[in-house]
Amino acid sequence: MERDVTERERYTQGRGRDSGREETEEERLDRNLSEMLQELRVAIPGVQVLFAFLLAVPFQQGFEKVTDFQRDVYFATLICTAISAVLLMAPTAYHRLTFRYQQKRRLVFYSNRFAIAGITFLALAMLGAITLVTDYLFSDTATLVVAGLAFAAFAIFWYAIPLRRRLSLKAQGQEPLTESEDR
Repeated sequence: MERDVTERERYTQGRGRDSGREETEEERLDRNLSEMLQELRVAIPGVQVLFAFLLAVPFQQGFEKVTDFQRDVYFATLICTAISAVLLMAPTAYHRLTFRYQQKRRLVFYSNRFAIAGITFLALAMLGAITLVTDYLFSDTATLVVAGLAFAAFAIFWYAIPLRRRLSLKAQGQEPLTESEDR
């Protein structure tokens, strides 16, 4: 006797594995999008505060006394912050402009890419801000040490640990559950 195949079973057939949740593809996409939005809600305020701080800096007394190096680091940090803001807010613009066109799969796919690029530019911006302040307050040696430690912290916690886990899972034959193509 044949039994009816559920929507979840149809969705997971031929994919090798599923998320282990009782959810359809639409439910998974909704959950993925919700998780992405929660993550962006953590990052965006930090970018906005950093950007506001950087916009005010040139108008403060004493800014005209910065060295060429400090001016260059400041400008690079300002640009990295702006790029980070653009990338972290891009999912909202994409969603608004493709609303009601059934683009959730692409929205989730692109949002992930935008968020990764956005946090990369955020790391560069924070590294620049740390370098700028340290160079303004302390010696070149202190600047190199503090910037090196900050770089190491970002590299380890934001990239090395998650990428190591991802590569470990891939070596075990596990692939990501999302796909970029539309059905």
